[in-house]
Amino acid sequence: MKPGTKLKSAVCDTEVMVIRGKDLVVECGGAPMAAEKPAASEEVNPAFADGTQMGKRYVDEAGTVELLCVKPGRGSLSVGGVSLKPKEAKTLPSSD
Repeated sequence: MKPGTKLKSAVCDTEVMVIRGKDLVVECGGAPMAAEKPAASEEVNPAFADGTQMGKRYVDEAGTVELLCVKPGRGSLSVGGVSLKPKEAKTLPSSD
């Protein structure tokens, strides 16, 4: 997994672009994502059915994985069964 790689979900329409990451298996809806969408679609795992939002960045707790959602879908993103969370926007200092 190198920056710029596009991954597609096997269970929904979700597509992401890798911003930062190691050689980990990214999952969407409980199924591994791949460079090409498989011909046969699997079912979304209910435990990973929170969905993704276009334009949001998703990160793990340690900040080692960062993915940009380029196409939304029903499945939620995870690595090793641990859900990725949307990256929070940094608050800018006020300018007077």
